[in-house]
Amino acid sequence: MKWNKDYLDLILVPSGLLILFGYHLYLLYKCITTPEETVIGFENHSRRAWVRNMMKVDVANRSAAFSVISSYITAATFMASTSLALTSLIGTWVGSSSSNQSLISQFIYGDTRASINTIKYISVLAFFLLAFGAFIQSARYHVNANFLISMPQADVPVDYVEGAVIMGSYFWQVGLRAVYFAISLLLWVFGPIPMFVSCLGAVMLLHILDTNKNPLHDFEQITGKKLFQKTGEEVITAVVAGTEHPDRPHRKDS
Repeated sequence: MKWNKDYLDLILVPSGLLILFGYHLYLLYKCITTPEETVIGFENHSRRAWVRNMMKVDVANRSAAFSVISSYITAATFMASTSLALTSLIGTWVGSSSSNQSLISQFIYGDTRASINTIKYISVLAFFLLAFGAFIQSARYHVNANFLISMPQADVPVDYVEGAVIMGSYFWQVGLRAVYFAISLLLWVFGPIPMFVSCLGAVMLLHILDTNKNPLHDFEQITGKKLFQKTGEEVITAVVAGTEHPDRPHRKDS
């Protein structure tokens, strides 16, 4: 059987997507079984501790919490707007690419049929729309958490706020992963080889970024004896540092 360059799309594109999907299934398994070994589990542990300690503060003194939640809402809204803008841009590109398709196909080593090109664009659009929906849901959950934190004269369960913040972070992760898939599929427009290489590079890079090596901290509130003990340790450290460098010149009063 004679080799045809169209066969590359049948081999490399499913292989690249299978590698990328397989890695995220592995990451999901790690998040469920051993979340402390993933950055997602580590960050969620920190968020739970942040919510528990922040809910102990009076409502009038929770301005720091409002700033943090607002930053998440701003970031999610920006990413949602960017995903929607890219979707519109790609849709415009699809509508005007018929005249330039013959020129682009000369530099692509792979299948350049019109049906395959349509599948490429639809795949990219689908993942960018998925990212848009996920970022919108992330903003919605963080807005709900902001309402719960700012509720005055009410006994708001900590689990409600914690659940809203954690769900917002989950949808944020889904949006980011959809963008990663969309970028890899966008490179498919330039051929199956760039798409497959981008999938391999994304998996290697994400494996490094998603692995956590830091131990989980308890984030206990420093009060009473612990606060006194920490202050004493800082004083002792300062005294020891001063005795180890006795010849350090002192500033003279003017």
